[in-house]
Amino acid sequence: MIPATTPPATRARLFFVDNLRVFLTVLVILHHVAVTYGNIPLWFYTEPAQDPTGGLLDVFVILNQTFFMGLFFLLAGYFVPGAVDRRGGRPFLRERMVRLGVPLLLFVVLLRPLAMAPAHAQLLAADPSLSYWMLYVFGIDPGPLWFVEVLLVMSLVYVAVRSLRERRPAVVLGALERAAARPADSAPLRWLGPVVLFAVGLALLTFAWRFAFPAPYWPVVGLPSPGYLPQYVALFTVGVLAYRNNWLVRLPNSAGWGGLGLAATGLVAMAAVLVIVGADSLTPGSWQALAQILTENLFAMGVVVALLVSFRRLFDRSNRFLEFLSDNAFAVYVLHAVVLVALGVALSGWEASALAKFAGMGVLAVPLCWVAAAAVRAVPGARRVL
Repeated sequence: MIPATTPPATRARLFFVDNLRVFLTVLVILHHVAVTYGNIPLWFYTEPAQDPTGGLLDVFVILNQTFFMGLFFLLAGYFVPGAVDRRGGRPFLRERMVRLGVPLLLFVVLLRPLAMAPAHAQLLAADPSLSYWMLYVFGIDPGPLWFVEVLLVMSLVYVAVRSLRERRPAVVLGALERAAARPADSAPLRWLGPVVLFAVGLALLTFAWRFAFPAPYWPVVGLPSPGYLPQYVALFTVGVLAYRNNWLVRLPNSAGWGGLGLAATGLVAMAAVLVIVGADSLTPGSWQALAQILTENLFAMGVVVALLVSFRRLFDRSNRFLEFLSDNAFAVYVLHAVVLVALGVALSGWEASALAKFAGMGVLAVPLCWVAAAAVRAVPGARRVL
């Protein structure tokens, strides 16, 4: 395993990364609120849309899906190399098992049954012969904690690969020297060409992946978007490389506008593909599917670059409120499913358009999730895992 070593001097905390993770956590909440009231019934509690505004929620979900979890993996990958540098391989894995494995287990055993309670009640009412315990046992999957599950696997793979590469002391010393010699914040960085090439390469890999594995859901591991797994792995790897090469700080300010332009180009092209070829022709392995995946990746990578630069320029700061949001963001991710289901049941008698329900629940859900997270983390010992 990787030995503990004396790491190079660390840089000041990147507050913009903390704030970006808070923003992405809010997107996760709103994403699942939109699924609750839209036409994509992939959530614990849903009220399918009865009016055209549900289509707007579907568009939000589809566009959000192209980038937000991938960016989560990029940010997670960014902090892995430094953590292993400071602690060594075994302590890092022990910490990951506590910080990721315990919340995953708690969600599967305790929180998921609460989130599934309305659906289970409907099934039992329709067929009283069903056993609740059978529904509980055979319905187990990690829900939104699939992200934690996949991140834990990626962390294990990173440590294993690094351990194989750094068995010799000379190699370890060379790795430390390279880590200490990270490029300066002001070192120039070419970004547009590499980002476009990355998007194209990722599109080709995703095209092949979705042709080989077309299933929209993996029930055993609970992965709701297996078609995006190549993106998750690729962006986690980009995060690791970004730490070693100081990319997040070195991205020029102009990349913010450039990323926005790339995203706009990808969005227009994606809409054009859907209009010209039609959604029904996007079968895995077809040239239409390749065109859609290519435009999707151009949009996603543009959004990723634009968000990284925008948050670095505008939100690279902290105060008591932002620190509160950042400290509780992971607990919000773990707990938000139960909060959203409870709100959905409470608002079930409200007669309104899908968009109005989305707005109403969203306004309530975001602060309530942070209040619930802070309350849970106030329990002695909870902060060690949340």
